[in-house]
Amino acid sequence: MKVKTLLFVVLLSASTSFVSVWFYGSVLHKQYASAGEPGKLPVNYARFIDGIPKTGPVDFTAATSASTPAVVHIKTRIREQRLTNNLPRRNNPFSDLFGEDDPFGGIFGGPRVIPEQQASGSGDLVSSDGYIVTNNHVIENANEINVTLANRKSYKATVVGTDPNMDLAVIRINAGGLPYLIYGNSDELKLGQWVLAVGYPLNLDVTATAGIVSAKARNIGINKSDRPVESFIQTDAAVNPGNSGGALVNTNGELIGINTAIASPTGSYAGYSYAIPVNLVKKAVNDILRFGVVQRAYLGISYPQENLSAEEKERNGIKEGVGVFISGVAGDGAAEAAGLKKGDFITRINGAAVETGPELQEQLARYKPGDKIAVTYSRDGREATVNVTLKNRSGNYNVVKAETIVDKLGGAELQPLDAAAARKMGIEGGVLVKKLGAGVLKNTRMQEGFVITGVNGRPVTKVDELTSALAAAQGIAKLEGVYPGYDGTYAYPLNLSGPNADDRAMDHP
Repeated sequence: MKVKTLLFVVLLSASTSFVSVWFYGSVLHKQYASAGEPGKLPVNYARFIDGIPKTGPVDFTAATSASTPAVVHIKTRIREQRLTNNLPRRNNPFSDLFGEDDPFGGIFGGPRVIPEQQASGSGDLVSSDGYIVTNNHVIENANEINVTLANRKSYKATVVGTDPNMDLAVIRINAGGLPYLIYGNSDELKLGQWVLAVGYPLNLDVTATAGIVSAKARNIGINKSDRPVESFIQTDAAVNPGNSGGALVNTNGELIGINTAIASPTGSYAGYSYAIPVNLVKKAVNDILRFGVVQRAYLGISYPQENLSAEEKERNGIKEGVGVFISGVAGDGAAEAAGLKKGDFITRINGAAVETGPELQEQLARYKPGDKIAVTYSRDGREATVNVTLKNRSGNYNVVKAETIVDKLGGAELQPLDAAAARKMGIEGGVLVKKLGAGVLKNTRMQEGFVITGVNGRPVTKVDELTSALAAAQGIAKLEGVYPGYDGTYAYPLNLSGPNADDRAMDHP
C-alpha cells in the first residue's frame, strides 16, 4: 500500500512538472523571448541589445570643472517706487487725513510705496569678451544688474537684448579673456542621457547637480508672453530658485540648455526641471547680436492645443493622425501661399519629424522671415513635401528691426521743463509732454501737459535721461510725474512693447 502511494505521488509530481514546462514553453515564454531568438524581441529592444554598447560608470568631474568657471551669479535691484492713483490731491477729501502715507495702497490719493526689490539668478558666459546669456525673467525690470564670476570678481552688466517669448536675455560685462561655455547640440539629446545643472541656487556658491533627460519638447504653460515658445528639455537634475539662467551641460561639459523652470507645488525642487534647448538659444543670441531683436518666422497656421479631450477634438473637427493637425490657415500667410490646407497633418520640417505643437514651434523658431523650408505633410493618407517661404509677424518677408525708444514714442513732442516752471511747481525738474504723438504714450491715460519726473523710481529732468531710463526698462515702465496746477502726483504704466502687431501670419496653438 505504501509502494502504491509512493508511485502515485511520483507520477503526480512528474505530470505537474510536465504541464508546467509545457505551459511556460507555449504561453509565458512568448513574453520573455531571449535576445538569441531572432523575431521574438519587440522592435524597440532589438537595437538596444544589438547596437548600443554597454556603458560604464559616468564621471562628471571633467564636465563640472569645464562648466563651473563659465557660469555666473546675477544679482538685480529694482529701486523703490512711489505710485499714486490718478485723483488730483486738491480734489481729494482724504489727502489731509493720510498725507503722504496712504495705508490703503494709494486709493485715497497718497502714494503707494513699492519697496526696493532684490533678486538673484544665474547666467552663462558664451564668449571671452563678456557676453552672457540668461533668462529674461532674471533681469526683467532691473535698474541695476551685478554679475559675480566663479572667481568672485564682480562687474556691472548692461542689457544687450531680450526675448520674452523665449524667456531669454543677453547681457554683457566689460571684461576680456574670460572662460566661456562651448555650445553643444540639443538635437542629439536622448532620453536617459546624463546631464548636469550648474548655477547659483538659493544664493549659494556655484553648484552642480546631476540627472537624466526625462523628456523633450515639453510645454508647461509657464511663459505668459504674447507668443511664447515652449519646447523644454525635461530633466530630474535638482534645480531651485536661483538656478534660472544657469547651464544645463552634457558629460562633455558642452552647453545644451538654459535652466528656466521647475514643476513644483511648493516653489522649490520637486522632481522635474526644464531647460531651453541650446539650438534655440544659439539662434536667439545670434539674432540679438546681429539685429538687436530675435527674428521670429511664422508659417501662418493654427493648430490644436495639447491634451484636448476626445469630445473637444470631435467638437472642433480635429482628426486623429500622425503629425500636427492644421485646424486653420491664415488667408495671406506662408502656408496658404504654399498650398497647405485645413485638415492637413504636418509631419516634418526640413526632414525633422514633428508630432506635437511644441516640436513644431521648436523647429520654426530656428528660422527667420524670408527663410525657405521644406514642409512634409499628409493629406487624405498621402504624403507630400512643399517648399514654404516663412513670413514675419506682419505678414511679409522682411527681417524685423529692433525698435529704438524714439521709434516707440512715435513722434511724441518732449522738452525739458524750464527752471521757472519747475520752481513754481515745487519740483527739481522734469520732461514736459507737449504732444503725445502716435506711439506708446498714446496708449496710456496720460494727458498732454504732463511733466514726467521719474521712470521706475529713477529721476529724469532731461529728454535724454528719459529715453535712457526707458531703454533700460523691460516690459512695463512706470512713468511718474505731475500736472501743472495740481498738487497730486501721478503714475502711468507704459507698455514698451506697444500695440500688438498684425496677427495675420501668426502660428496659433
